[in-house]
Amino acid sequence: MAQSNYTISGYVRSATGNEPLVGATVGVPSMNVGTITNENGFYSISLPPGSYTLQASYVGYQTSSWPVVVSNVNQTVAITMTAAANQLKEVVVETNTLEQKLNQNQMSVEKLTTREVKLLPALFGEVDLLKTLQLKPGVQSGGEGTSGLYVRGGGPDQNLVLLDDAIVYNASHLFGFFSVFNSDAVESVELYKGGFPAEFGGRLSSVVDVKMREGNQERISATGGIGLIASRLTIDGPIVKDKASFIVSGRRTYSDIFTRQINRLKEGDEDYNPIPDYYFYDLNGKVNYKLGEDDELSLSGYFGRDFFGFKDDDFKFGFDWGNKVAALSWRHKFSPRLYANTTASSSSYQYTIKNEINVFSFRLTSDIKDFGLKTDFDLILDGGHSLKFGAMASKHDFTIGRLNFDSEDNSISLGAGSNYKATEFGTYVSDDYLINARWSLNYGLRFSGFNSGGKTYVGLEPRASAKYNISESVALKGSFASMMQYIHLVANSGASLPTDVWYPSNPGVYPQRSQQVALGISKLFGAGRFLLTNEVYYKWMRRQIDFRDGANLFVNDNLEQEFLFGKGESYGNELYFEKINGKTTGWVGYTLSWTYRTFPDINEGRRFPTRYDRRHDISVVLLHKLNKRLSLTGAFVYGTGNAYSLPVARFAFQDVEGENPSVVPIYSDRNSFRLAPFHRLDLGVVLKMRPKHGESDLTFSVYNAYNRRNPYFVYFEQLKDEQDQETLNFQAKQVSLFPVIPSVTYNFKF
Repeated sequence: MAQSNYTISGYVRSATGNEPLVGATVGVPSMNVGTITNENGFYSISLPPGSYTLQASYVGYQTSSWPVVVSNVNQTVAITMTAAANQLKEVVVETNTLEQKLNQNQMSVEKLTTREVKLLPALFGEVDLLKTLQLKPGVQSGGEGTSGLYVRGGGPDQNLVLLDDAIVYNASHLFGFFSVFNSDAVESVELYKGGFPAEFGGRLSSVVDVKMREGNQERISATGGIGLIASRLTIDGPIVKDKASFIVSGRRTYSDIFTRQINRLKEGDEDYNPIPDYYFYDLNGKVNYKLGEDDELSLSGYFGRDFFGFKDDDFKFGFDWGNKVAALSWRHKFSPRLYANTTASSSSYQYTIKNEINVFSFRLTSDIKDFGLKTDFDLILDGGHSLKFGAMASKHDFTIGRLNFDSEDNSISLGAGSNYKATEFGTYVSDDYLINARWSLNYGLRFSGFNSGGKTYVGLEPRASAKYNISESVALKGSFASMMQYIHLVANSGASLPTDVWYPSNPGVYPQRSQQVALGISKLFGAGRFLLTNEVYYKWMRRQIDFRDGANLFVNDNLEQEFLFGKGESYGNELYFEKINGKTTGWVGYTLSWTYRTFPDINEGRRFPTRYDRRHDISVVLLHKLNKRLSLTGAFVYGTGNAYSLPVARFAFQDVEGENPSVVPIYSDRNSFRLAPFHRLDLGVVLKMRPKHGESDLTFSVYNAYNRRNPYFVYFEQLKDEQDQETLNFQAKQVSLFPVIPSVTYNFKF
C-alpha cells in the first residue's frame, strides 16, 4: 500500500512589517523537494510522515532552517524571515542564496528587490527599477532620451508590464529617464525574458511583474527622500493590528517651480527664450484586509501624470500623459493544497496635446481603457506535481487621434478621430513537475482569443521548460514558448515625445506571433559564492508592423492603410556572472545579439537590422561595503551604437527659374549606418547616518562620471557660401543629452 503524503503550507513574511515575500524558495533539501511562494507569499509542500529540516531562502534575507515533524495531519507553518543585515537567534543561518537561482526550474528570469536597487548610483539621485533591469543581459534601452525596454529583439510595445496584475501601458516618466514605479512602494520586480509561464499572455517579448508592498502590519512607518529634482514620501502601517494595513506613496519633481520663476524674472526681455515647464507626479496606494484565516482582500491603485508646457507671446503648447491603474484582489485558501487568487482590474493610458496659436487652438487626444477579470488557482498534487490553472477576460476601449479644432469666437469648430472596442480572453493550465533529484519540468498550454470589428482571432500558445542537474553545482536548462499579441503600438516609443497610440487587431490587422527557444547552463563555484550562467536563444516573430514612408499616424480615420506587415528574427548569447555575498558584490553581463526585420515593401524586401539591433552590450555593476556606514557603488555600460539611416548622396533640382534649388537626399539600405558606441560610468557613495530614531543616509552619485557625450541623434547642417545663398555642402552634427551630473539625495526611514 502506497504511503500517504501530508501537506505543510503557510505564508512566508518579512520580520519587518510582516509583508509577504514573493518568489521565496521553501524546501526540504534532504528530500530534494521544494517550491516557490506565489504572488502572495503562499507556499505548499507535500511530504510523507517523518522528521525534516524545512529551509527558506530569499534574496536580501537570511537563509533559515526550521525542524518540522510530519505526522498524520496537514500542518500550517508560518515562516518569518529577517533581512540579511540582522542576526537571527532561534534558527540556523546560512549564506548560500545563489543555489536558489541555480536550482529554479524557470530560466531567463531576472528578479530585483528595492533593497538591491537602492544601492546603485542613479540619475539625479532617483533610483529606478526598470533602469536597473536594463543592466541585465538581454535587456536594452533605446538609449538616453528614449522610453521602453527592448528585450531579446522585441519592440517596446512587446513587453507586458503588470502592477499587482493590472496592465501599465506606459511605464515611463520624463521621456524615458524614470519609470513610473516609486521604489519605496514596490516589494519586488520579476522580468521574464523567455520560457514564459502559461499564466501570462498578450505580449511577445517579456513580462515585467511588479508587486507593491502591503504595508507594515505592526506599526506606522515613513520612508522618503529629498533630492535635487524630486522628493518622495511613503507612509504605511496598520489599520487594525495584524488584520488590516495600508501604504500610501507619493513623488513629485519640482524643476518647474524654478523654471517658472526664471521666466517671470526674464519677462519683457526681447532676447530671452522662455524655458519650457516640465514636471511629473505619481501616487500609489494599497489597502489589505484579512477577513479570516483563509481569506484576504487587497485594493491597490496607481495614478501618475507628466506635464510639459511652453508659452510665448503668440504661441502656447502643452503636452501631458499618464496612467490610471486599480486592482481589487481576493485571495482564498480552499485547503492546504488548493489556493485561489481573483483580481478585478481597471487600467487606462491617455495623452493629450494642446496647441494655441493666436486665436486658434487644437487638442489631440488618444487613449486606451481596460476592464479585466482574472482567476488563478494553485493546486499541489502528490508525486511532485504542482498545477496552476485559470482564466481571464478583458474589455478594451480605444480612442485614436481624437482632434478638436476651434477658433476663439467659435466660428470654426472641427472634430475627428476613431473609436474601437475589443474583447480579449484566455485560459491556461500548467504543471511544475519534480521528477527526481536531477530532473524537473514545467509545461503548459494557453488558449487565447480576441474579438474586434466583427473578427475573432484565437491561438494556442504552448510553453515548456526543463532543468537537469548534472551535479550539485551544474544545471542545464532549456525552454520553448509561443506567444500571441493582439494589440499594437502605432507610434514609435523611441520618439522624444511618448505619443503612444494603441491599435487593436481587426479584419485588416492580424495579431503578432512569436516563438522562442533557449538553452542555458549554470555553474555554481567558489564554495557557492559565485554563479556563472550562459544562455543562447533564437526568436521568430511574425506579422510585425511598420509604417509606410511619410505615414500619417495621427488624425487618420483609415490608419490601417499606413501599415506594412513583415517578419522578424533575433538570436544571441547572454553571459552572466554574479556574486551576492561578502563585502564586494555585483554582476557582469555580456550580450552578443542580432535583430532583423524583413518587409516586402521596405528596403526592396531585403533583411535589415532594427534601430535597436545592438551587437555588443556590456554591463558591470559593483558594490563594495567599506564599513558598516560607508558603501561605494559603480555601474559601467557599453553598447554598440544604434542602427539608423543616412543619405549617401543628394541631388538638386530647380523647378522655378531664379529660385534656390531644392535638395533631395538619396538613401541606401535601411539602418545601414551606426551611431557611435554608447558607454558611461556612474559612481555613488552611500553614507549611513546615525539619527536618534529610525534610519537615514546620504547618497552621493555622479552620472556619466567621465563626461562621455553619447549620441542622442544626428542631423545635417547646410554649409552655405559667404553670401548665405548657395549650399556648398552638408555636415553631420551629433546631439548629446547629458554631461557629467552630480547629485545628492537624503533618504530617511522611521
